[in-house]
Amino acid sequence: MKKIAVVFASASLMALAACGEKPANETANASNAVVENVVENAANAMDNAADNTMNAANAVENAAGNAM
Repeated sequence: MKKIAVVFASASLMALAACGEKPANETANASNAVVENVVENAANAMDNAADNTMNAANAVENAAGNAM
């Protein structure tokens, strides 16, 4: 009887351990996705800032050309 109790206890603990790993992996994957999104958003913001600077320079150049 004690052996059966030990087997069931071991199986229960192994099941709990297996359940604990999956959410940890999902959490890690979600964290990685957040970091990737932040990096991508930062890169996009830099591209947008460069485009805005170029547009402003073009506007100044056009205004100077129109003033002549």
